[in-house]
Amino acid sequence: MHRVRIMMDSSSTARTAAGLLEESVTYPPLAVSLFEVPGGGWSIDAYYELEIEPSVISDILEAAIGDGRITIEAVPDENWVAVSQAGLPPVEAGRFLVHGSHDRAIGRQHRNAIEIDAGEAFGTAHHATTLGCLLAIDRITRRRHFARVLDLGCGSGVLAIAAGRVLPRAAIIASDFDPEAVRVAAGNVRKNALAGRLALVSAVGLDHPLLRRRAPYDLVIANILAEPLITLAPRLAAVVRTKGTVVLSGILASQGASVLAAYGAAGFARVRSDWLNGWVILTLERRALKPMAR
Repeated sequence: MHRVRIMMDSSSTARTAAGLLEESVTYPPLAVSLFEVPGGGWSIDAYYELEIEPSVISDILEAAIGDGRITIEAVPDENWVAVSQAGLPPVEAGRFLVHGSHDRAIGRQHRNAIEIDAGEAFGTAHHATTLGCLLAIDRITRRRHFARVLDLGCGSGVLAIAAGRVLPRAAIIASDFDPEAVRVAAGNVRKNALAGRLALVSAVGLDHPLLRRRAPYDLVIANILAEPLITLAPRLAAVVRTKGTVVLSGILASQGASVLAAYGAAGFARVRSDWLNGWVILTLERRALKPMAR
């Protein structure tokens, strides 16, 4: 096991760098954590099963590295996903408070608390993509009730659980291509007292009979990556009802225009774009189909 530690001065640059490491497809880390250093500065720790060169880290971070200082060292084998995030503080996102079991006493004081411990599926709300989705869920559910909800690429299940907190009468289903993520999400659903309210399935994209039977959806949340989101655009258009809402995340700011173009071609209109630490969260609406000319 190897730990990459990057020391940076700017909080915004450090958050962008942590996000780029966590979302790397070519060199995916086992865990990434971000902490403020007493006395000033920020520390990013990324854990890898195999040794990785500093030049590879620099390539992943591109211009975001700035004045970052990289060190790499071998560390004992442990569950570094849990160890690196065990002390993470609670995250407030609108009406939601996401916390670990070490902050359960704080969670008991909050009506919409969600308990998520670091594990084998990411989603503790410390990453901008998850935080942005939580803020979007909080915002849109204040204005409208959604009856059928899909969390596509659910990871830890935090977004489906959030929807369950503020949409008590909604039929909610969550899916992930990774069976281990679905197992973790199911445990989190039980821990948050929503067992029986949320259905969970393992599926690639929309390739599951239950996902098709539950359609059409009036809210879909998809926190994955830009390329699969673009590929899924026409298929999502087929399962989202007219005037239904889609929240898309996992998109670098530089990729936002490409994702918007794909969804515009599939019949969606942009409602809102939110930028957080180098990432963009898109809220879209399914447009009504125009009648064919006779």
